[in-house]
Amino acid sequence: MDQSSMREWGKMLLTYKFALDEVSTKLNILNEELHFIQNYNPIEHMKTRIKSPESIRDKLIRKGLAVTIDNAVNHIRDISGIRVICSFSTDIYRMYEMISKQQDVTVLEVKDYVANPKPNGYQSLHLIILVPVFLTDRMEQVPVEIQIRTIAMDFWASLEHKIYYKFNAQVPHEIGLQLKDTADLINSLDKRMFALNEEVQKYRSE
Repeated sequence: MDQSSMREWGKMLLTYKFALDEVSTKLNILNEELHFIQNYNPIEHMKTRIKSPESIRDKLIRKGLAVTIDNAVNHIRDISGIRVICSFSTDIYRMYEMISKQQDVTVLEVKDYVANPKPNGYQSLHLIILVPVFLTDRMEQVPVEIQIRTIAMDFWASLEHKIYYKFNAQVPHEIGLQLKDTADLINSLDKRMFALNEEVQKYRSE
């Protein structure tokens, strides 16, 4: 890749970073407002990432597409992503509802793996949204992937990712079954912690 091409790819990725900054700001505002109004923070923490040029290249190749900026922009919608970690599963849908109702946000896709977990037990709410990015000479609508999950779900997903990486995605059947059982336990834990929190709220209101 020559210097001119590298500059164009860098410029494109910078636009995705700006979109990620926009979404991060929106989520922080919502979290801080809820803390002020209700003394409650639904978001425990957030983690952002931008796909590397190498990762974008590999994904385009897997899709059978030429490695070009146009193909990256038109065919890859998770170049920028943010993971939102919440306390309880109800917070997941609460954050989704609030972000989707903002006038400058367009929801392109929703994949609800909380209500419908993947066969391996994976749970998370995945969104693809469009947000406006105002540059010096134009406005662009840029997609951002948002993954929203609980602390327990995130713990499981992190462990599962490490195991799949170690086995090069060829996880032995027995370990796969244990991962699924663990996901079920985590789902049960989420429900128990939510019920406990509801009980605590009753005492606070009294």
